[in-house]
Amino acid sequence: MDNFRHAPGNAGILAFDRRSGTKSAGTTGTYGGRFMHPTVKPALRRGWRDLHTVQFGMAPAHAMVLGPVDPATGGLLTLFDGTRGLPLLRNEGRRMGLPEGHVDGLVERLSRAGLLDDATGGGPAADALRGDPAVLDRLRPDAASLSLVDREPGGAMRRLAARRALHVRVRGAGRVGAVLASALAAAGVGRVDVQDAGRVEPWDVAPGGLPVESVGERRDEAARRAVRAAAPSRPPRRGGARAPAGQDGPGLSLVILAPRDPLAVHAPDPADLEPLLASGTPHLFAGVVEGTGIVGPLVLPGDTACAGCLDLERTDRDPAWPRLLAQWRSGRSRRVPACDLALAVTVAGLAAGHALAFLDGGLPSSAGARWEVSPPGFDWRARPVRQHPACPCGPGEKGEGERTSDGEGPHETMDGQQPHAARLSGTWRAHV
Repeated sequence: MDNFRHAPGNAGILAFDRRSGTKSAGTTGTYGGRFMHPTVKPALRRGWRDLHTVQFGMAPAHAMVLGPVDPATGGLLTLFDGTRGLPLLRNEGRRMGLPEGHVDGLVERLSRAGLLDDATGGGPAADALRGDPAVLDRLRPDAASLSLVDREPGGAMRRLAARRALHVRVRGAGRVGAVLASALAAAGVGRVDVQDAGRVEPWDVAPGGLPVESVGERRDEAARRAVRAAAPSRPPRRGGARAPAGQDGPGLSLVILAPRDPLAVHAPDPADLEPLLASGTPHLFAGVVEGTGIVGPLVLPGDTACAGCLDLERTDRDPAWPRLLAQWRSGRSRRVPACDLALAVTVAGLAAGHALAFLDGGLPSSAGARWEVSPPGFDWRARPVRQHPACPCGPGEKGEGERTSDGEGPHETMDGQQPHAARLSGTWRAHV
């Protein structure tokens, strides 16, 4: 009996009976009328624990062990490199003396374990991406990472190719916004717009964002140039509705609010965001407030809390909140805000990760929460943001004793349970 199991320290077993020689029902090895080209996911390093046990992967999150492995099956595994279709692999199996159906059984069980990819899968858009080797080479690390998220053979390339048709708008081209926009473009998002006013100041410069040569130029133009430089290619032309320049609408997949003004991150004005809610446009907040980095919430109109919910919750907790807010909004500070470079890049990176997770069809933990981090400890913590019953954005979900606040209540670390997001209906999952 051969077994798949998680590497030591993890739970779970997936059995594979080599001796049965039977092919599981429904296993054809075909996708869209063609034979797949199986490959053990190249993102996972392979190592032999002993003469009869092979481990795929190093990190505990994905590492799995197969054993005992006889010499013939071990030799067969080396042929799972994406260069052969199933008919050729079956012939190789027969030549090695393996029973009929053994190859198909191994393919199915590797697939169920999330260890198998299809070197030719993903559909027409993925085929088009493979047809541009220079672009694909830029995106190979992203494809490898996605293969660990999407267990379906060919799913990683499908998701990666789908990013090229997406349209994201970033509002803000400071240390956080410009780096964030460039990261999304470099990850394969087809169209990334950047909006901001004024001219680049010396303190806007950051690696991966606005270069020092752009000081004195218009912020939006400098940021768009940085985005174009980061992108692996120009996006393919597509028909259909697009949001006009300067206007948020149905053509947008996501709007990211990364303002240079710390107050607009800490306490966004709900009135400024009404068009996004009215058009049903998902939007994510990201920025730095007095040395504290913030990512979230990701607002899914009608399903998660919005800026209005955050404002109402603070007012419920602190009667002085409206008075403080009016003073802070009455005049704009002329001081350079506290936003050290390491913190800005950290925030931009996490926000880009949450944005990509959503654009790829997932639900990041910022849906219904704000993640915050401060130096010198850099310990991320989550503050849940729940829909307020008095906010017109959607029905409230708070029950007895559930209320949490921006300054009080339970916090959750990156290793803890994801707040609120797991309870969503899933309406927003299918982007690709």
